[in-house]
Amino acid sequence: MNTKPDHFDEMRMGDDQVRPPYANYKSWFDGQDPGRLAKKSKEAEAFFRRTGITFNVYGQVAAEERLIPFDLVPRIISGREWTKLSRGIEQRVRAINAFLHDIYNRQEILRAGRIPIDLIARNEAFLPQMMGFSPPGGVYTHIVGTDIVRTGEDDFFVLEDNARTPSGVSYMLENRETMLQMFPELFSRIKVRPVSDYPKNLRRSLAASAPKSCGGKPVIAVLTPGIYNSAYYEHSFLADQMGAELVEGHDLRVVDGHIAMRTTRGYKQIDVLYRRVDDEFLDPLTFNPKSMLGVPGIMDVYRAGNITIANAPGTGVADDKAIYSYMPDIIEFYTGEKAILKNVETFRCGEPDSLKYVLDNLAELVVKEVHGSGGYGMLVGPAASKKELADFADKLRARPSNYIAQPTLSLSTVPIMVKKGLAPRHVDLRPYVLVSPDGVDITPGGLTRVALTEGSLVVNSSQGGGTKDTWVLED
Repeated sequence: MNTKPDHFDEMRMGDDQVRPPYANYKSWFDGQDPGRLAKKSKEAEAFFRRTGITFNVYGQVAAEERLIPFDLVPRIISGREWTKLSRGIEQRVRAINAFLHDIYNRQEILRAGRIPIDLIARNEAFLPQMMGFSPPGGVYTHIVGTDIVRTGEDDFFVLEDNARTPSGVSYMLENRETMLQMFPELFSRIKVRPVSDYPKNLRRSLAASAPKSCGGKPVIAVLTPGIYNSAYYEHSFLADQMGAELVEGHDLRVVDGHIAMRTTRGYKQIDVLYRRVDDEFLDPLTFNPKSMLGVPGIMDVYRAGNITIANAPGTGVADDKAIYSYMPDIIEFYTGEKAILKNVETFRCGEPDSLKYVLDNLAELVVKEVHGSGGYGMLVGPAASKKELADFADKLRARPSNYIAQPTLSLSTVPIMVKKGLAPRHVDLRPYVLVSPDGVDITPGGLTRVALTEGSLVVNSSQGGGTKDTWVLED
């Protein structure tokens, strides 16, 4: 797919002048020896390999561990731009929490007819077991990753909301650590807002969300599916950085109405469980009886108010891509305000008129599964062959309500380093948000994912994308 000529270049203006956020960096870059930068790039790869910063690729003959390619050129966002973004993100996250509380309690938004009842009643992410129950502190989404794309100077769109178990924050932290080690002089020259306090803030936010039954300092643990999970590196990294225990389901059991973890001195009570296990596998007594990853009886302990599960079970309703299309209405319903950040126009294929439009214009659209993630099960129409388009059309006709479609946006570009110097590539951004009864904390920056292939719009690491450090300037 060729890059559209009218895409927004975040570094350069039309007359080849450098935009203000990049001016200081570009001046530094122009004075560097290309050979030194190439050497630094190899050093970064060696550092990531040595540290074990990998992810697993599923769906291959053998799921292999890969390095996510890292680009040395930072993505730079001005303080003014970040102020607007963070205001919009906070508004959205607060609305999502209000929506989840409503859906599992009074369901006023359904009574008001602002969202079709079928969209909730037939939603596989909706958990009837959460009805009539409020999590400790009223927080459903303790950790949120909001995917944002840019198409112009002041045009930011939310591509999707990750409200279940958003991943990638370890790459944000390691990308910054790598840049600090390799180019310390840059951070003396350019004032960049730090991200290194994320683990401390995560721990503080989770502790603030502990249940009322917690008597003293909350005990926090990270629940991982185990070493074969694609994000296992991140699970162990975050547990280590927070000073929390990393546990698997077989390490936990119900003791005296609480969840306790096995230690060398017997079982120790846990107050907050940051789980990286999907709802279906969380409790074999409540959900999938074949699950070996969860804790039998944890939902009873949870509903009794004796543990906080982050994120709350059932939050997947909020990052369903059909629900996403109603987010402007959801924000207005719960906040009384218009959405600060725009949605991408979305066609719900379960609606006959929308399905007809999507089938007629498949070659120009991006089609996604409503519960899909990681770039799997997605069709990028302009990059698809005739056979791929025909096969996907059959899938749409067979299960229309399983898909949504969106126009192919002309994503902004930022520079990456290639042999000839700097070249533009398309990007998105995933800022990370922490929510507790004490408030909302947004890390300044986030994970920038970049499509390393010229003209490509697919940034997912599982589909060949890379990452780069994201700088928010101290304006």
